Amino acid sequence: MDGAKGFFVIIDGLDGSGKSTITQGLSGHLKLQGKKVFELKEYWKSSGSLPEPEELFGYDVIVSAEPTSTLVGKAIREEIIKDNNRHYSALATATAFSLDRLILYKRLIIPLLEKGKTIIQDRSVTTSIIYQPIQAEPISLDALLSLEGNSLALQHRPDMLIIADLKPELCMQRLEGRSDKKDGVIFENLEFQQKAYGRFRSDWFRKLFEEQGSRVVYLDVDKSREEVMQDAVALYNKFSKP
Repeated sequence: MDGAKGFFVIIDGLDGSGKSTITQGLSGHLKLQGKKVFELKEYWKSSGSLPEPEELFGYDVIVSAEPTSTLVGKAIREEIIKDNNRHYSALATATAFSLDRLILYKRLIIPLLEKGKTIIQDRSVTTSIIYQPIQAEPISLDALLSLEGNSLALQHRPDMLIIADLKPELCMQRLEGRSDKKDGVIFENLEFQQKAYGRFRSDWFRKLFEEQGSRVVYLDVDKSREEVMQDAVALYNKFSKP
């Protein structure tokens, strides 16, 4: 995050691991502290577009997510990663994610960090690093990292990377039990999630970010929703800027 003044938190983990719970815990905590919080997901839902950065300068905290729900992100969510038997290659998937990321970072993430904002984001290049190299017709890690949006994201790495740590079998149980959020994406199967779990917990993945100055934390989310939120807030308070 060279030259930036803000504080950037990325939350990642397996599908169904509880990333949204962590995000909600942190945003709720910051609201209680009197911070003005802007929810990008709600904006996307109501407007179908990306705001200009100037529209968010009056907020203290921006809650973001990848993929976005507009422009390239909309195509990713509604077509490319849908379980629709059209089988987009890992290269096509990675390229789409990278372009969505490039737009998001150039338009919002980088300008907002430079304005000193706190950004809490659900997924980023971290997910692409884990997922696309183990898709069918995989893309190599070197090729993945060379894509422009991924390269830019690594140049603006998170201050804190929180991995929601939950075994894939439990994640699948959670996904199967959901009635309000059934995404139907190609990654939501046990075999894929088992491979992804090993990659999230690997030394090389941790070092990729720690060597660039990110603090990588694995948060045990095999707990109640309230306990996970409390633990996430405790982590944030321990490592965030005063």
